Amino acid sequence: DLLSIDFGAILGGFHGDAARSDEIGKVAPAVAGLNQATEQAVWVGIGAARLDGRISDISAAIEGSLKVGGAKGEGYGIVRELTGHGIGHAMHQPPEIPNHGRPGRGPLITPGMCLALEPMATLGSGATTVLDDEWTIVSDDGSYGAHWENTITVTKRGLWVLTELDGGEARLKALNLPYGPLAD
Repeated sequence: DLLSIDFGAILGGFHGDAARSDEIGKVAPAVAGLNQATEQAVWVGIGAARLDGRISDISAAIEGSLKVGGAKGEGYGIVRELTGHGIGHAMHQPPEIPNHGRPGRGPLITPGMCLALEPMATLGSGATTVLDDEWTIVSDDGSYGAHWENTITVTKRGLWVLTELDGGEARLKALNLPYGPLAD
């Protein structure tokens, strides 16, 4: 099975938000591929976050990443009802960051802006329903879904992944992206 957990924390009045999908036992190759592709999509989105860029640059990068792979190379179902978001003194703040869209639109990315990027994808259509507990989300067609999320900030020095133990340094460097914490 594939288990997705979305969790948050508040420290000193500031919120953090992250999600991970973990494979439980041995999963089918298609399910493992979905999970890997969704994790990759969050990092592709992080890589698209640049000073003076636009929020939809992130959205377009995530969508482009998820449009490859999947069944017969047709891509994965992108969950459109739920989005990434700004984050700070509240868990969900503007701007919304859809997992699809055209680049060059929406708010300008400025230094210190904190964003929670969270691609969600399925092996099916991408349509979802919230269950009666008002928290659990399932795919309408019963297909497997994966969810990966990280909270980031964009500094004048580069990207800082606030929900990774190393600030995202190792992964950012492997992707040739600038690592830019506020202080070393």
